[in-house]
Amino acid sequence: MHRLPLTAPSVRLRLPPPPGGGGSLRRTKPLVSAVAIAATAPLLLGAADPPAWTRPQAPFPIAGPITYVGSEGIAAYLIKTSAGAILIDGTLAENAGMIERNIAAAGVRPRDVKLILVTHAHFDHAAGVAALKRATGARVVAGARDVRALETGVPPSETSYGVIRFPPVHVDRSVGDREKVTLGNVTLTARATPGHTPGCTTWTMRIPARPRPLDVVFPCSVSVAGNRLIGNRAYPGIVADYRRSIAMLGALHADIVLPSHPELADVIAKGKRRQAGDASAFVDPTLLQKIVAKAKTAFDADLAKQAR
Repeated sequence: MHRLPLTAPSVRLRLPPPPGGGGSLRRTKPLVSAVAIAATAPLLLGAADPPAWTRPQAPFPIAGPITYVGSEGIAAYLIKTSAGAILIDGTLAENAGMIERNIAAAGVRPRDVKLILVTHAHFDHAAGVAALKRATGARVVAGARDVRALETGVPPSETSYGVIRFPPVHVDRSVGDREKVTLGNVTLTARATPGHTPGCTTWTMRIPARPRPLDVVFPCSVSVAGNRLIGNRAYPGIVADYRRSIAMLGALHADIVLPSHPELADVIAKGKRRQAGDASAFVDPTLLQKIVAKAKTAFDADLAKQAR
């Protein structure tokens, strides 16, 4: 989720569990006043999701075996391998059908998706995973510390905006830092980047290219996103986790950065350049450090504000 203003009203949303553990959970709309929000924080409590989050986006190639299959506003990435395909994130529950169609349009039969990797247990990235798991039969892989949240549909941590639940999904494999996930000729490495959620997982891989292979990073968010940094009883180590994750991501090398919210790396615009013939549209070895530097500044500001 994007960073929310800490002035947002604290509203706990009590939603019934999804029937049969699937389907889309609509969030109730509590009566709250409008909240002024920064350009990088489109989510409003009590308001509809940003239209781009569910706006269809035709799939497009990125680099090597990677294809974008998400919506215009929330990313999902398909990675083709010699033994089937890997999907990273499921976005919103209402996007599951669109993602399935995008997978097919990218030349992969949905049943050939063998793994779904989850970056973190928030509704805007994990709510569609249950439906996509049913549609594909894929095994779900996620960070160990997010397994309980994914399997209950209740996000971890205490936040300024309450609870937004999502359809729960069974996690077939939990991973820790530096564990590898291999399918066919493709291997991804999990990097534990807790803070945004306890099990927030950054995925990395290397793709063949000339004159040298390219390092690809799918970073889990290090934005505060309304998390309570002071006195968080559900996540008492949150501040230390954020600091470690920000430091680790800042030291990580990435030729290509593919975040869960595509606007953070201009993924859609770069996709248009890629389709127009610019094979290196996504290559920017300085981008990850720029994103992390901005996140650190925002984190420090949020921490200082909450400490007052």
